Amino acid sequence: MQALVLERKGELAIRDIDLPLDLGENDVRIRIHTVGVCGSDVHYYTHGAIGPYVLKAPMVLGHEAAGTVTAVGAGVTNLKVGDRVCMEPGVPNLSSRASKLGIYNVDPDVSFWATPPIHGVLTPETVHPAAFTYKLPESVSFAEGAMVEPFAIGMQAAARARISPGDVAIVIGCGPIGIMVALAALAGGCSRVFISDFSAPKLAIAAQYAGITPVNIGERRLADVIAAETEGWGADIVFEASGSPKAYAGIFDLVRPGGALVMVGLPVEPVTFDVAGAISKEVRVETVFRYANIFDRALQLIASGKVDLKPLITGTYDFKDSIAAFERAASGDPSDVKLQILMQG
Repeated sequence: MQALVLERKGELAIRDIDLPLDLGENDVRIRIHTVGVCGSDVHYYTHGAIGPYVLKAPMVLGHEAAGTVTAVGAGVTNLKVGDRVCMEPGVPNLSSRASKLGIYNVDPDVSFWATPPIHGVLTPETVHPAAFTYKLPESVSFAEGAMVEPFAIGMQAAARARISPGDVAIVIGCGPIGIMVALAALAGGCSRVFISDFSAPKLAIAAQYAGITPVNIGERRLADVIAAETEGWGADIVFEASGSPKAYAGIFDLVRPGGALVMVGLPVEPVTFDVAGAISKEVRVETVFRYANIFDRALQLIASGKVDLKPLITGTYDFKDSIAAFERAASGDPSDVKLQILMQG
């Protein structure tokens, strides 16, 4: 079948590739409708690797997806043919110690779409375990269904933060994940979220949401803004979502004594970490890697209307133009948040 294949670093092709579609007893077959272009997909395209995950053979890209069930295995009872669904792209070994602890996202044996050597879903059909496939409520479109995956990362960050109602939060980095984190923090009970970046267009998109205050750090020091807004006390929670090593300089000046730092962005270079600054305030440090036990809650928040992700979709491409979509994503247009590819009309 046709797929968008990353042949090697910097080279994409739309071509036929033999992908398994054997339907197991507990699987569903899905006709893919919409796939989001994720930063990790783009990073594999431009760099050929993310940390220890190195592209060694051609790989189909795409892991943020929604579609329609076309067949169900004999043991599947929660889904039927015709159901509109979104899919959690990481499938763990359910017998692993990590899975038994409820932290299957850090299971070393997890199989995750579009992470070498696992193929993704920028292709017409796929087979997936029913346990990691979620029916879309009628109010949720395919486009929104393909946004559940990145929003789940924001939800994981909000859960790790242990938000108390009324908390003030900062999100460093106004990319797609940063905005998702900000929205999840508001949904989780934060009274205000400050989001910082150098990109005025991205900050303007985030500013559309009530409760989010943009801070252009090319014009104002974030520490000065937070000191003024909190009477020198600091934010209850700081989410680092940029992945920039520079973001850690002075980061503990932003958080209140006894507050929390939640690390979401994944730096590609070593980070200088102010251990004394963290200890002197007894800052709780949390980390986020993907998500676990949260996909369905992310979907329900979107379905409720409390979180509207539609303004974040800034471009939609037909599958035949998917290489152009990746070229646009790789160019880093500051007005873009999320690009999506339609596998079918």
